[in-house]
Amino acid sequence: MPVGNVANPETIYEIDGVRIGVTAAGVRYKNRNDLVVIELAEKTSCAVVTTQSSFCAAPVQVLRKHIANYQPRYLLINTGNANAGTGREGIKRTQLTCESLAERLDESISAQNILPFSTGVIGEPLNTDALIAGLDAALANLNVANWQVGANAIRTTDTIAKLASEQVAVDGTTYHITGMSKGAGMIRPNMATMLGFIATDANITQPLLQQMLSSLTQQSFNRITVDGDTSTNDCCVLLATAKANTGVIDSDRHPHYQALYEALARVFLRLAQLIVRDGEGATKFISVNVCGGATQQECCDVAYAIAHSPLVKTACFASDPNWGRLLAAIGYAGVEGLDQNNVSVSLNEVNICERGQIAEDYTEERGQAAMSRPEIVIKVDLARGDYEDTVYTCDLSYDYIKINADYRS
Repeated sequence: MPVGNVANPETIYEIDGVRIGVTAAGVRYKNRNDLVVIELAEKTSCAVVTTQSSFCAAPVQVLRKHIANYQPRYLLINTGNANAGTGREGIKRTQLTCESLAERLDESISAQNILPFSTGVIGEPLNTDALIAGLDAALANLNVANWQVGANAIRTTDTIAKLASEQVAVDGTTYHITGMSKGAGMIRPNMATMLGFIATDANITQPLLQQMLSSLTQQSFNRITVDGDTSTNDCCVLLATAKANTGVIDSDRHPHYQALYEALARVFLRLAQLIVRDGEGATKFISVNVCGGATQQECCDVAYAIAHSPLVKTACFASDPNWGRLLAAIGYAGVEGLDQNNVSVSLNEVNICERGQIAEDYTEERGQAAMSRPEIVIKVDLARGDYEDTVYTCDLSYDYIKINADYRS
């Protein structure tokens, strides 16, 4: 069961210039939606970041080529099969799905104007027959209001649809932002998330949009981990349809840029945190904040060392304030010249370690009370500088093992 506040926003703003079509194609799952087509308005700017895995999936390889040379007009997404570890045949099948979609569209649309995305089981051939057979139904279903059903359709082991939506007014212009993501396991993105699609009606040039996406993912999807595994299929897309009644935003000095960026940042962070809150088998949502670093990178390294530690994660599951596990993780994070006698650690409001040793007012009862909460903040002060960073993770429970042991059955 997801942890904490996972309710979708009361208002999911439609994005003028984006239509979403959904159908149950039977790519892997039976009797559930598993195929999504997203149609983009003609002048839509598109930015993409993809997995840094050296064993990236066939759709990732194809979309990299497409976006490098062509204007994206459609996104094609299937769940249930990752089409990863499928060699040259996987590439052919991805290309075939793009060609098949293009054949059903206006003659000005080619297969290269389509970006493919897949998520699901690795190493099995993509069921192209089912996928292609579902395209007509997905196209017939295209609608600006389909964000909720789209978010449900891209799920694999997710227990909830993940959505975030905001509007922001700047100098008389109202911008809308809506996004959906999926992911619950195999989460240690090294760029984005399992899959994420965020759109705005702002008019943003593609180079600036790409710059914004890279920055936005750094403090959201690149700051989460469920199990430390980076997927072969991770992709995140940021779209700007240019439908809002405003001029072109082409620089971070534009008077509308900052307010729009901050609203986008809230949407990105919400979508990223929902992935952790819905982590496979999760019972605790954990924020690991590291301050006092000499660099931001060493703060991030320490935070990830704690967040990835199976010993820390299982202690959180058991509500066991075994703070020695935190110190061990800090120690192997690789911070050069770290003076342990300056390090302090707290759990929520409870100080457990001050200057490298147990805090004078710490008691096991207070530590256990802090660890028993569904939301835990682990704060580490390295006391060697002014930098700070935060990583979000969850505990490691019995159910994580059960879910992944049964994943392919």
